[in-house]
Amino acid sequence: MRRLRLALAQMNSTVGDLDRNAATIRRLIGEARRAGADLVAFPEMALPGYPPEDLLLKPQFIRDNLQALDAIAPATRGLAAIVGVVDRNGDIFNAAAVLADGRRVGMYHKMYLPNYGVFDEDRYFQAGRRCAVFRVAGVTVGVNICEDIWYPEGPTQLQALAGEAEVIVNINASPYSQGKGAFRERMYATRAADNLVMVAAVNMVGAQDELVFDGHSVVVDQHGALIARGGQFVEELLVVDLDVDAVFQSRLHDTRRRKKKLALLERDGEIQRFDLPPLKPRPRRSRPAPAVPALLSPEEEVYRALTVGVRDYVAKNGFETVVIGVSGGIDSALTTAIAVDALGAAHVVGVFMPSPYTSVESREDVDRLAKRLGVRLITLPIHDVMADYHKTLSPTFGKRPPDIAEENIQARIRGNLLMALSNKFGWLVLTTGNKSEMSVGYTTLYGDMAGGFAVIKDVPKTLVYALARFRNRREEVIPQRVLDRAPTAELRPHQRDEDTLPPYAVLDPILRAYVEDDRSVEDIVAMGYPRATVAAVARMVDGSEYKRRQSPIGIKLTPRALGKDRRMPVTNRYRER
Repeated sequence: MRRLRLALAQMNSTVGDLDRNAATIRRLIGEARRAGADLVAFPEMALPGYPPEDLLLKPQFIRDNLQALDAIAPATRGLAAIVGVVDRNGDIFNAAAVLADGRRVGMYHKMYLPNYGVFDEDRYFQAGRRCAVFRVAGVTVGVNICEDIWYPEGPTQLQALAGEAEVIVNINASPYSQGKGAFRERMYATRAADNLVMVAAVNMVGAQDELVFDGHSVVVDQHGALIARGGQFVEELLVVDLDVDAVFQSRLHDTRRRKKKLALLERDGEIQRFDLPPLKPRPRRSRPAPAVPALLSPEEEVYRALTVGVRDYVAKNGFETVVIGVSGGIDSALTTAIAVDALGAAHVVGVFMPSPYTSVESREDVDRLAKRLGVRLITLPIHDVMADYHKTLSPTFGKRPPDIAEENIQARIRGNLLMALSNKFGWLVLTTGNKSEMSVGYTTLYGDMAGGFAVIKDVPKTLVYALARFRNRREEVIPQRVLDRAPTAELRPHQRDEDTLPPYAVLDPILRAYVEDDRSVEDIVAMGYPRATVAAVARMVDGSEYKRRQSPIGIKLTPRALGKDRRMPVTNRYRER
């Protein structure tokens, strides 16, 4: 029986940290060797980090990444490794380097370059033109990269049919969005069954700016049945034994492949074949099938993505402590809980900044939240600062009645205080605005939008409540009254969000349709929502782009996040008639 022992390295890379990334790759190669692996695969762009963006325009960065690759090669004596890199050959390519027995053996160039959503690969890379298969330990392995496997007639089909690959190794830096991991699993199973080939897909883990990578590597057999699954949002070396003879046996029963193979050879010609140096026989114990962990619940999946996003953004950018304006509301409470779970209570500071409109309930709930989470709480009343602002502005404001200008002054005072603490102590300010508010502009520019990282920027308000309830099921840290009270900014007497906005249960589905799905006002009205409400929401969204353009980056969770995903012009006179 022919078996291939394969290791998939769910690795957390940092963009541009070539030395650290290379050291991690070498360490994991060592772990794979000790596990008896024939082949170890690392994620897409594991060495330079993903996405490197305009670092790719620096020739020295390309050279340094290839020098780091050459320094990794000696670590592969006795086994083979697939490492995601940037290759240079006349142009630059998103590439998978194949290393074996101490040297570089071959290079595969990604053929399908995504250029939608958060992806800009056409901006940087040339597309590959040649498929390749590699003979590793007597097994024919096809290597391709992320987007390549999403196309039914792409490289996977050519490698499995014309190249006679028995195993496809697909290396990924596939960003997380809600439910995407389960969707990827179904796609891998379909691609495997369609081509009677085993598919092993390794994915990056960790976070880079607004992107989170969820790991969730997958191995499926030639019929699409799940063999192994990596953990979600955890670094892991997943080792699995593949019964490669079962692929050949399955193919004997499907004669249609023979005709399709001839057609592909006539259309695309021969593909590159590389024979890797023979691996020295070494004793190794049989290995039990890896456990297949259950998928996380929808709420836990999102919550884990948020904690990973905060942890990596803080650590990778050299911060130790974060500071959060806590108001007694649900958004700041959830943000604080996420920060504590990501960093530990000792690295989180809450700042309560009461005004004359702050309720007793808010004061009490802030105290309870801080004590339950164990965070330091600073109280900075803003009454006197408000009075000084009003005194300074009164000659210019004259007898005009108080309005949104006075409300926003309060938010901007709070933003200034948080930024002063950030400057004095080196703390990173985490903002607390959610996607519902950011979409309609129910935020204050240079006020509650002031900060370095927007944790729940892509979390609709209804999901904010669901995540808070999920966190409280583990341990009640967010006071129940915060969940029960009507949302309010407390910038004027008796203020409630619903004075300005539709109920969030109505607003969020309208926003999903208008912002994420690009549905027209007429389409949304046809879904059963009042025309006046839909039109008002559309006006608020369209009129708030200038605010969103100036907001801090935040963690991407939905298929269409505000920011890189949705790029609307600020100066824009188009409105639906």
